[in-house]
Amino acid sequence: MALRGVRVLELAGLAPAPLCGMILADFGAQVVRVDRLSQSAAASAPGDVQARGKRSLALDLKRQQGAAVLRRLCRGADVLIEPFRHGVMERLGLGPEVLLQENPRLIYARLTGFGQTGKYAQSAGHDINYLALSGVLSKLGRKNENPYAPVNLLADFAGGGVMCALGIVTALFERARSGRGQVIDASMVEGVAYLSSFLWKSQKVGLWNQPRGENLLDSGAPFYEVYRTSDGKFMAVGAIEPKFYEQLIKGLGLNLDELPGQMSLSHWPEMKKKFASIFAQKTQAEWCSIFDSTDACVTPVLSFDDAASHLHNKERRSFIKNDLGEISPRPAPVLSRTPAVPSCKREPFIGEHTEEILLEYGFTKQEIAKLCSDKAIQLNNLKANL
Repeated sequence: MALRGVRVLELAGLAPAPLCGMILADFGAQVVRVDRLSQSAAASAPGDVQARGKRSLALDLKRQQGAAVLRRLCRGADVLIEPFRHGVMERLGLGPEVLLQENPRLIYARLTGFGQTGKYAQSAGHDINYLALSGVLSKLGRKNENPYAPVNLLADFAGGGVMCALGIVTALFERARSGRGQVIDASMVEGVAYLSSFLWKSQKVGLWNQPRGENLLDSGAPFYEVYRTSDGKFMAVGAIEPKFYEQLIKGLGLNLDELPGQMSLSHWPEMKKKFASIFAQKTQAEWCSIFDSTDACVTPVLSFDDAASHLHNKERRSFIKNDLGEISPRPAPVLSRTPAVPSCKREPFIGEHTEEILLEYGFTKQEIAKLCSDKAIQLNNLKANL
């Protein structure tokens, strides 16, 4: 795989950092999730459902011995993913100044909501807050409604986890030339703002002249909208170009010559009502039979179950199943020579691989026993507990 041999230490955190680590693991990196100690011998990391392909090491960073273990691990690692607010690692004596001095090749990725500097650097927040501060949230929502955050995909995962993974791979590429690591300041506010570059740079093009919810791509246009079908399901319509719009109109059983011009904004509300009434007359399956063989840009809105079983996705093997029968998306994009090979094993329990990992990084059994007795690490021998 493309990242084979890359050693990654991921300090356990919430949604964005686990996704970043999982992406790297899917593409071949050896990812160790550094967990806090747990009371249970078979506990999963709270809230972490993105541990595919990772191993777990349980370590108490608040103890001096635990912090020393991480420093030693970082001397042999390529990447550290750190999800804490600015200043936490410095107080533990694990800031980038310390770790990069001991390992100049280390890529130190700091993934936070507001970044390492600025007024809000020390503030708590979640996806909706980062989305708001980026300006993007102001663009999301329907006419005469409040701005609407589309779950926590944009800032947490796209602007956070994915952008951080991109930064790590970029830094690894640069290191191949310079031989030097560096610090990545991955702010979710800036990540989602960067993701929205098209919105910023297209403001003078005329796409966003109307209030929110009345423009071409924000649910204002009748030909870029979601419509309910007679069986309570939905169809997504994205017939922007005139040649695609013509096929949409034909599929709906309408006559193009009898309708207002496609780009007549004053008629959009009326046309949305007309389209809605027509879509409501047939089931989703019936509409699929009408539009599937066309370029009308009309597709069914699928549930997770339906998406995994859809013929197109099945032909591409877009979804995978692990050993527990759980279905999830296949890693993307697909590389021709070195594609991702995601693990099908269950996700690790906290501390399941502590001893195994420490031995790999050069610790002796005596050192491990001492760390365990000092409560700096936790060994969970699942075979003995099962």
